[in-house]
Amino acid sequence: MAKTNPLEFLQQVRSETAKVTWPTRRETVVTTIMVFVMVAFTTVFFFAADMTLSYGVSLILGLGS
Repeated sequence: MAKTNPLEFLQQVRSETAKVTWPTRRETVVTTIMVFVMVAFTTVFFFAADMTLSYGVSLILGLGS
């Protein structure tokens, strides 16, 4: 791999950054909202799974009385 000086490196970085397709503000907002919705669903799912398993283990071990 050829060595480049810092100025050339920064020029290459700027050139590559210009090729990136950046999301619009609307796309960013919609994606952020979807992340929060999925986090909420995941939280509820794992809470329910934890409570169910906890209840089952307590019944099996006889601690459910």
